Formats: sequence, C-alpha cells, structure tokens
Amino acid sequence: MTENAWTRWPSREALGRAGISRPRRLLTWAIRLLALAMLLWAAFHQRHVGLWGALAATAGVLLTALVSWAFFRTTYAHRLVPSLALMGVLLGTAVAADATGFRGPALVIWCACGVGALERLPLGAAVPVASVALASYSASTNDLWLTTAATVAGLALGGYVLRLDAEARGSAQRLLAQERAARAAEAESAALAERARIAREIHDVLAHSLSAQLVHLEAARLLIENGAERERILERVVAARGMARDGLAETRQALSALRGELTPLEDFLTALVSTADGAGVTVTGERRPLPAEASQAVRRVAQEALTNVRKHAHGAQVDVRLDYSEHEVTLNVRDSGGRPGELNGSGGGYGLLGMRERAELLGGSLDAGPDEEGFVVTLKVPV
Repeated sequence: MTENAWTRWPSREALGRAGISRPRRLLTWAIRLLALAMLLWAAFHQRHVGLWGALAATAGVLLTALVSWAFFRTTYAHRLVPSLALMGVLLGTAVAADATGFRGPALVIWCACGVGALERLPLGAAVPVASVALASYSASTNDLWLTTAATVAGLALGGYVLRLDAEARGSAQRLLAQERAARAAEAESAALAERARIAREIHDVLAHSLSAQLVHLEAARLLIENGAERERILERVVAARGMARDGLAETRQALSALRGELTPLEDFLTALVSTADGAGVTVTGERRPLPAEASQAVRRVAQEALTNVRKHAHGAQVDVRLDYSEHEVTLNVRDSGGRPGELNGSGGGYGLLGMRERAELLGGSLDAGPDEEGFVVTLKVPV
C-alpha cells in the first residue's frame, strides 16, 4: 500500500450512519446491547465480588460504553490524538478488569478494540492498536493456541472487512450526492434557459409592438398639436390600433408556445400565407415535430418575411418552402418583386436582424437579400 493509504482516514460518509439499511442498523444495535448485557451480567455474577464491587464493576461497564461512544464521535471528526487516547482508556479498562478477576469483560473489550480500530482508524494507527488489543486477548484467553490464532485472525479479518464495507458505502454516498448536485445544476440550467426563452419571446412580441404603437401615437399627438388634417391623424391612430391588434395576437401565440400548445408548423404557414395574395406553401422531407425554439424561429421568420413583402413588394408572387432534412430544417421565402405596399414605413415586423440573432442562438443561420427577380429569405435551423 502507498503511504497515503496508511495515513488516510475512512471518509465521514463511511464512518456515519447514512446509507445503512434499517435492518442492518437494528442488528448493530442489538449486538451492542447484547455485549453490554453480557458485561453487566458478568459484573453482577462474580462470586468473589461483593455488592460494592459489583456496583463498581457496573460503573466501569457504563464508563466503557461512554468512552466507546466518544471514540465513535472523535473518529467521525477525524481527530487522531483524542481517538488514540480514548482507545488507550478502553485498553486500560480491559487490563484493570482482567487484573480484578473480570476476565470475560476484559476479553470482550479487547476484541471490540481490535475490530473498532481496524474499522475506524487510519491503518498506520489501526494496525498497532489492533495488534496490542488482540495480543492482550491472546495472552489472557484459556483457549487452545490454534483456537486463539483462528479467533485473532477472524477478528482482524472482520475488522478490515467492515472497513472495506464502510468505504464502499461512503463512496456510494458521495456518488449519490454528486448525482443529486448534477441534477440540481441541470434543473437550474434548464430553468435559466426557459427564463431566457420567455424573455426573448416577451422582447420579440411586446417590446416591438409597444414601441411601434408609441411611435404612431406620438406622431398623432404632434399632428394634433400642429392642426393637421383629420385624415392624417386618423391614419396614425389606425396604424397604432393595427399594431396593438397584431401585438395581442402575437402575445397569445407566444403564450401558447410557452405552454407547448403550438399548432403544427405546416398548418401555421398555410394559415399565414392564406392572408396574402399569390402565396403558396410547399413542404418537403419527412415531417416531424420540432423543438419549441426551432419551431418559434421558423414562425417568426416567416411572419417577418411576409410582412416585408407586404411593405416593399405589394402584389408580388410569394413562394414559401419548408424542407425537413436529417439534421436541419430550412425555410425559404422568395418573392417575385413588386411595388412598395401600404405598410411601407410602418415598422410592422420584428426585424430580420433580430431573427438572425435568434437563429444564431440556435446554431443556425439566416440569409436575406435580393435575387434575380425579387427578394429571398433563407433560414436554416439544426434539429
């Protein structure tokens, strides 16, 4: 063994009671109570001892039990010097008991000291202490030398097996604690990720919608102060109302997404293009449910792209394609070009820059730019 193995204490998990089954705990206490009862019986049934001697022996037994309990506590705290001092008290008590004719209790104490030292002390201290205790037992017992040798070997082996069993239990307890900590960290990470997702949804929906309404309402206020025509003021108010209506619809959709109540992506795109003239949806690949973040990204980009078509290419033909591949989903929105629409300058969308940031957070990409006829937006999201 290495030097570290000789000086290393059994872990606190090994020396504690955690992880010990209830039946085993009851058996341990039964053995301890039986040993205590045997010691008390020996104290009161010695013929050469009178009443006062029996009472003194009983006090010695109770003192031995108290010192044993203190030994268990100091070894749990990994305090070597107090542990060795308490072990010395126990060995001295056994010597005193043997010298006064209480050989049975002395033998029990020596055996218990040998086993307890091997189980709870560092091996560098346990081996000498156990050697002294078991040598004292061998010198005092009246058994045959072969029986004594077998008993000593069995006690030493039993103490070491108890040590190994305690270490295995302690290792299991540490692994269990680490697993619980990992699960708690994973749950906290998932909660933080969900909070970030909710924050993005609120920012994408409410922040833009409310800021757009504020712009239109502020413009309406300035028009009123400057005495502008009724039609110009009404145009701004109607635009603000449209922003509020769209924002409310988007908020409801975001809440549905957070609750996991999203409609199938294909149905959503079909309903979205149904409000636009000259638009169609084509779906290729094996359809399957997408993660909530990926599904929301596709929906947001489709909305933004169609809003931009209504703004900048009114009357254009729009082709929406959704392709499911093995490792990603691709959305392609292409228009044929047209004249600026009635929403031009209204700021009705969420902005392709924000959608590109959302796609990059998911490990995907968003490309937008003119092609030969009109404008094309391509979103790729890994799934």
